[in-house]
Amino acid sequence: MKPVIAFCLLLVLAAVFWVCSSSLSNPSGNVSGDSISSPFHWITSPYIPEKVEFSGESMPIKFFDVRESLERELIVNMNFHSNTLQYIKKISRYFPIIEPILAANGIPDDFKYLSLIESDFMNRVSPRGATGFWQFMKDAAADYGLEVTAEVDERYHIEKSTAAACKYLNEAYRIFGNWTMAAASYNMGKGGLSKQVKRQQCDYYYDLLLNEETMRYVYRIAAVKLILNNPWKYGFHVPEEEKYQVIPCTEVEVKTSVNNWTDFAFKHQTNYKILKYLNPWLRDNKLTNAARKTYAVKIPAEGFRGDAQHRIDEKEAEKIEEASENSKLDDITQ
Repeated sequence: MKPVIAFCLLLVLAAVFWVCSSSLSNPSGNVSGDSISSPFHWITSPYIPEKVEFSGESMPIKFFDVRESLERELIVNMNFHSNTLQYIKKISRYFPIIEPILAANGIPDDFKYLSLIESDFMNRVSPRGATGFWQFMKDAAADYGLEVTAEVDERYHIEKSTAAACKYLNEAYRIFGNWTMAAASYNMGKGGLSKQVKRQQCDYYYDLLLNEETMRYVYRIAAVKLILNNPWKYGFHVPEEEKYQVIPCTEVEVKTSVNNWTDFAFKHQTNYKILKYLNPWLRDNKLTNAARKTYAVKIPAEGFRGDAQHRIDEKEAEKIEEASENSKLDDITQ
């Protein structure tokens, strides 16, 4: 029994020594890129710049309630490491698809962050049935020109659902007169927000009392924007080669029925899994297409599945070679 007690005491002393030595290594409490490799990390209040904007509209952070609301969302997202780390990796794949569609429809670029917080860039379905990157309900999807059937659901189509969201946002802007309220209406609905504007005799988002989700909504968008534009300031570091890249594709027009998407995939030198990954709007293993509509089906470029890992391997090889060269220089100078 005595050896066990002695061993436990030794472990406790080792832990105390480790914590103390870690604290002494950063007595000022400053957090920088150099501290990332430290075994001890300081937990601090998030950085808030003097000026914060959403879609070119200033956020009045001089108001205590506004500043604290923004800070809350920064704290949540900078400490939700698994989620925010995936954001940083995913945006390089999906932002280049979404950005030009927003621009072509006169929607501010910041709305790409709205799509991100709506879905985490996952083709998920909410408990209420909202679906895809832009979380359209079935009826709303039809209102904005998206096809929703058992075989085709364009809420999962990135380009088409983004264009549909632009229609909604332009309508909301015409109603409310600013992009901040248009964003809030995307969460609450145009009718629900209009009702609160009338009840409270106020059309300024930062002065309205709304449901908790909508009260947090614009702040969350702004917080995610701040973190993704300055990840180092919030404790994240992801090398460029580790970020997910746009998958190079060609498009094949389909104007007839397709009896089996697996056979279609094989015919185009891919497989069913990858075909559905690139075209999640295809919801069945076949396409009836009685109306003989034209669909553009994405087909991956040859060899794309190995390109990403090859890029990472090349970067790692460069690092090893550089470290080896530095080691040789050290040997020479000693």
